[in-house]
Amino acid sequence: MATTEKRPHVIFIPLPSQSHVKAMLKLAQLLHHKGLQITFVNTEFIHERLVNSGGAHTLDGSDGFRFATIPDSIPRRSEEKPAMDLLLHHIETSFLAPFVELARKLPTPPTLIISDGVVSVFTTDAAKKLGIPIMLYWTVAACGFMVSYQTKSLIEKGFIPLKDESYLTNGYLETIIDWIPGMKGIQLKHLPSHIRTTNPDDKILKFITESTQKAHNVEYNIIHTFDALEATIVNALSSMFPHVYTVGPVQLLLNQIPAEEKQATMSNFDGYSLWKEEPECLQWLESKEPKSVIYVNFGSSTVMSLQDLTEFGWGLANSNHYFLWIIRSGLVVGESAVLPPEFEEHIKEKGFIASWCPQEKVLEHPSIGGFLTHGGWGSTIESLSAGVPMICWPYGWDQPTNCRYIYKEWEVGLEMVKDVKREDVSKLVHELMLGEEGHRMMNKAMEWKEKAYAATGPGGSSSLNVHKLVEEIVMLSRN
Repeated sequence: MATTEKRPHVIFIPLPSQSHVKAMLKLAQLLHHKGLQITFVNTEFIHERLVNSGGAHTLDGSDGFRFATIPDSIPRRSEEKPAMDLLLHHIETSFLAPFVELARKLPTPPTLIISDGVVSVFTTDAAKKLGIPIMLYWTVAACGFMVSYQTKSLIEKGFIPLKDESYLTNGYLETIIDWIPGMKGIQLKHLPSHIRTTNPDDKILKFITESTQKAHNVEYNIIHTFDALEATIVNALSSMFPHVYTVGPVQLLLNQIPAEEKQATMSNFDGYSLWKEEPECLQWLESKEPKSVIYVNFGSSTVMSLQDLTEFGWGLANSNHYFLWIIRSGLVVGESAVLPPEFEEHIKEKGFIASWCPQEKVLEHPSIGGFLTHGGWGSTIESLSAGVPMICWPYGWDQPTNCRYIYKEWEVGLEMVKDVKREDVSKLVHELMLGEEGHRMMNKAMEWKEKAYAATGPGGSSSLNVHKLVEEIVMLSRN
């Protein structure tokens, strides 16, 4: 580049949450590999946890890639997560000033912000104050973004908030919403969990409504999906917003960077996790037959009762299949996740329990035949990329929407009811791993894997979109 031109310098800012940080960090890496300068901003709390889990030098950065932090202003103990409404309150009220101050003090002035769409409530203001353009990155599926974006319309049309608590159980949630562009047959029960409130002033409801409407305040919206997976919704979104870029699965694009180039940059960086990963998981999988293990992980924010945990445990044990089960700290509400001693004895031959693992490596392992999941988008797109069918037990957020698409549209999963019973768990695991339906889903999952690889291969839709995105950033950075 001529010396008179600004070198593009993109400042990234995610929602301080495991899946959002991971997805944004991968896109940041990819853009860095394409020649852009990156500053990646975490809260001090998230930064500290990434260092604790990945080791002292995990966030050292490299030439043209730096990490920076802002406070989140929430007092807490070490790994303690704040209540979501408290976090959202602080994002709205405490993040803007330190973020702008940080950006102004960087040795090289930033030329563009790529903000997590969820934190757009302050980043769109930050972009105005800094006088630089902004792009929003929605780290969810197109279906998850679309239904969250429709929250405003749902309120205006009187569907939400719910009139009273009885609407949760009286069949009202079966109501079909037939006017969402690109989505057919969606019922209220398939929409994100923030709609299940009776309070018009609900913090999460208001926050999601405001943040998704900010998509209209920017020229560029990026979504972590690929065109073939959600064609009708991507087309609908492309007619609603000026520029929509689908860039997923980003990990498949990162996988294409040659090993020698990874060593030369920080692209071999692997510190995405807020928990310490246990490599013993992979060693245990090595001794198992192909497609013989069900992997169980409910993600970074699901919580359940000890009774549910116990029912899942006995269901897995009684299914008589090998299982790798992730029980992270904080999974069980208010109690330690202690399973009965007789259960521990019972599973010695069949099960392996760990507190966290390198999920993508696990899903890609030949011995994995299925995934019992909460249906978070990170887990879903990783499972599709690996060609692994799923059993869905959604907890909240966009997971009911993702799960509906997993079993209804993409035909790669079985639905599990909220009320956990060991016999249901056993039956579903057996069906997925050995049943006729499971076999059909395995084939379908492999088809989606091929389509994901095609989208991220040379000339694929996601590859071309990333190329266009980089060109756009370079052009905007010159102005």
